[in-house]
Amino acid sequence: MWKNALKSRLFLLILACLAAAGAMAAGPAAARPEVTAARIGDTPERTRFVLEMSEDLPYRVFTLPDPFRVVLDLPEVAWSLPGGAQPQPGGLISALRFGLYAPGTSRVVLDVSRPVLLQKVFVIPPADGKPWRLVVDIEAATREQYFAAESSATGEAALSEQPLRPLAEAPLPPLPPAKPADRRPMVVIDPGHGGVDPGAVGISGTYEKNLTLDYGKALKQALEATGRYRVAMTRERDVFLKLRERIALAQQAKGDLFISLHANVHSSGSVRGASIYTLSETASDEEAAALAAAENAADVLAGVDLTDQTGDVRNILIDLAQRETMNLSKKFANDLVQEVGREAKLLRNTHRFAGFAVLKSPVVPSILFEIGYLSNRQEERLMRSAEHRSKIIESIIRAVDGYFERQRAASRT
Repeated sequence: MWKNALKSRLFLLILACLAAAGAMAAGPAAARPEVTAARIGDTPERTRFVLEMSEDLPYRVFTLPDPFRVVLDLPEVAWSLPGGAQPQPGGLISALRFGLYAPGTSRVVLDVSRPVLLQKVFVIPPADGKPWRLVVDIEAATREQYFAAESSATGEAALSEQPLRPLAEAPLPPLPPAKPADRRPMVVIDPGHGGVDPGAVGISGTYEKNLTLDYGKALKQALEATGRYRVAMTRERDVFLKLRERIALAQQAKGDLFISLHANVHSSGSVRGASIYTLSETASDEEAAALAAAENAADVLAGVDLTDQTGDVRNILIDLAQRETMNLSKKFANDLVQEVGREAKLLRNTHRFAGFAVLKSPVVPSILFEIGYLSNRQEERLMRSAEHRSKIIESIIRAVDGYFERQRAASRT
């Protein structure tokens, strides 16, 4: 195989550290309760947010600063809003998003235009044909009032009388174990964003998280159909994953290649084209740097735990492994640029370099593929079409085939 001894030893160290973190989660829960409606109302005294629910549910409501937000945690629910429509922002609420935050926990995030305090949080039982309703009233505050409330004995939070399970670090979902005799390369597909993090939003309302999941599932199916690869996905449903979890999943799967799928936006609706990123300590240009910063804002990068090694040894191991990994990543990126260019428009300087957190595995060659721009009306429509998706998937498979064929040829010599 093309992995050298150094990569193998470092990989085993990483696996040992991940195994020590804890056991896998239990199986999926029973049928979920539903959120059937959401609405926002505003008065001079308060802004009110209401969720209609199929049953009385435990909840946790709290605020976060810089940027200021109100967060609602519920047990895992099905979002059954009519037509999938979200309420229009209003009053102190400038935007909202919702989704599965972690197995067993759904989350609503309300972005607010200034510091706010929780005025009242309460539940209204069913009456007059209305279902259970969770009501959150917020009021405007100064920064001084906000931080004074946050540091008080009770804190700035509201809990239901019913217990809501503690929100721990979400355990990593299990990945299919590799058969001992199966030496086919493992390709890990990472559909970007998910759950409470929708990513970019297109001209017609397309969510990046949904587009990347569609492409990820299609790519998995096509790669497996060749019979030449084992395939794992970091997520196969609309769930939030922290960036370090995506890296850990790729390493746990003993990935030979990591492909993170994304879609872009630009302030100018005329910009369009695909691009491929690999890791660089310094971004190749200002646009790449800004994009890396935006992606990394979703989570703080967690370093690989090599605490059994001295600082110098740890740094040397990671540096050597990452240099080789970066070189392999660049080779695959160049293949992908060539193949995608046969099927789709490319952004100028297609192969770019940035500090995306998901590219920082020291042992798994990784690329981030921006399929196109959702902010361009024509390209958004194109990316949503099954025909274009099939062409992009075929181009990725050709690049994967070429990459691993060269690795096999190199190992034979």
